[in-house]
Amino acid sequence: MMQAIGTRTVPFNKPSLVGRENEYLAETLAAGHYSGDGPFTRQCHRLLEEELGVGRALLTTSCTHALEMAALLLQIQPGDEVIFPSFTFVSTVNAFVLRGARPVFVDVRADTLNLDETLIEARITDRTRAIVPVHYAGVGCEMDAIMALARARGIAVVEDNAHGLYGRYRGQWLGTFGALATLSFHETKNFSCGEGGALLINDPDHVPRAEVIREKGTNRSRFFRGEVDKYSWIDVGSSYLPSELLAAVLYGQLEARTVVQSNRQRLWETYQRALAPWAERVGARLPVVPEHCEQAYHMFYVLMPSLEGRQALIGHLKARGILSVFHYLPLHLSDMGRRMGGRPGDCPRTEDASDRLLRLPFYTLMNPEDQNFVIESMLEFPA
Repeated sequence: MMQAIGTRTVPFNKPSLVGRENEYLAETLAAGHYSGDGPFTRQCHRLLEEELGVGRALLTTSCTHALEMAALLLQIQPGDEVIFPSFTFVSTVNAFVLRGARPVFVDVRADTLNLDETLIEARITDRTRAIVPVHYAGVGCEMDAIMALARARGIAVVEDNAHGLYGRYRGQWLGTFGALATLSFHETKNFSCGEGGALLINDPDHVPRAEVIREKGTNRSRFFRGEVDKYSWIDVGSSYLPSELLAAVLYGQLEARTVVQSNRQRLWETYQRALAPWAERVGARLPVVPEHCEQAYHMFYVLMPSLEGRQALIGHLKARGILSVFHYLPLHLSDMGRRMGGRPGDCPRTEDASDRLLRLPFYTLMNPEDQNFVIESMLEFPA
């Protein structure tokens, strides 16, 4: 029987403890080493490097900071152009704009809502320095086409893989295609320490300078390895090291990655199976995952037929204590984006999807009762 309105609340997201996080946090507190690059940071680095096969992984305080490091490593200068999807979080673009770059916004594909690889070449100029694909919802962009174009034109690729840890494109891990890639460990992500991120370095030429930038522009990392007898300021940089307390929590999460991903897969597939007939009935669309992509099970969303329908569904669910949320607003239509030349109609699929997309509650330890309540409430719409 359907729950009476107001008797249950279902949050959009809820941080989940899935392994030995508390044990590792207590161990770190007892050891007395709270600052960055302690034993748990090194274990996180080693796990990511070995699992993904990347040359170097460096934890950062956020995915935003990992992106800022990427812009510094590519030596982005005022007047350089960088290509982005308009449908992404502002941090993706801000990291490069901070270095003086001009963002060039490209529309997304209608199916995956990822950067449309067929539109990139027309936006490349002699000032284009980088392409930043965003693996939306943990489903891979068309990396074969993007990498081929980037190689042919001598342009760097930086993957914003905030959503996609443990997703694959044609059998290869997301985050291992571009010269650089970034991860997020924010509390809304599959693996979380509250706030955190990582820079993945696939081009070994970037490793020495990345260590310097991350250590405030000093060669402190080399000093601790015994490679120099003292460290000093040798380049630009900032304080990008997360606390060892955060690394301890994160390692507990990453260590339980099989449990995390299997739980999220079950939740995602339950939504997909239960809502498919409803979506056909109301004219909505569920997520599309191409056969050659193995998604990361980061989120579950529906594309409603209209903005009005999306807003009505938000209200319908809210009345039952269920929090559902829309996602990105088109960056080219933001105040900042308009100042940089963005105009209505520049990215029509982005503008359309932004109006119609609704994300459902989805988190690792979501219990079946709450998910069933969400599904039952969805099936009642429209009443």
